[in-house]
Amino acid sequence: MLGKLSGWDDTIVALATAPGIGAIGIIRLSGKKSVTIMDELFPSKKISQQPTHTLHVGFIKENEKILDEAVVSVYRAPRSYTGEDVVEISAHGSPFVLNQIINACINKGARLAKPGEFTQRAFLHGKMDLTQAEAVADLISSNTEASLKAAVHTMRGGFSQQLKILREEMIKFSALIELELDFS
Repeated sequence: MLGKLSGWDDTIVALATAPGIGAIGIIRLSGKKSVTIMDELFPSKKISQQPTHTLHVGFIKENEKILDEAVVSVYRAPRSYTGEDVVEISAHGSPFVLNQIINACINKGARLAKPGEFTQRAFLHGKMDLTQAEAVADLISSNTEASLKAAVHTMRGGFSQQLKILREEMIKFSALIELELDFS
């Protein structure tokens, strides 16, 4: 579905962790070129030859310049968060280093993702429904145990399942009403 929509077949990149200084920062790439881009920036291993759901340690390099030593995670379509090929780079959490890696990805053909675009792509690929996609934002902003539980329940499809059951009950009820109207 997504590939048929204009403008949704590119590769996006963004910082997946909160901005600022930390021990680790995670950069996410999603799209057709994500694996190819990593093949160019990660000479330690040919990422295109690695199986899905694997981790690889090595140097991120751009034009022979070492940007960082990192762990690269590979998730192949359709078994990824977005339903596309996804590569995550777990690098040291220096904002300078993370920006260098993001810029290297952009130089190789990715574009900077818009806020919420990874989840939007997951929704458009059918990886989650609209209530689950909205629950991601609720989970990120949760600040109480109750809001956390509600968001996790919705993300796991709990609310969607309840809506599905209600919909089926409404269809049955509607059929009974039509049947009664026909007989009278």
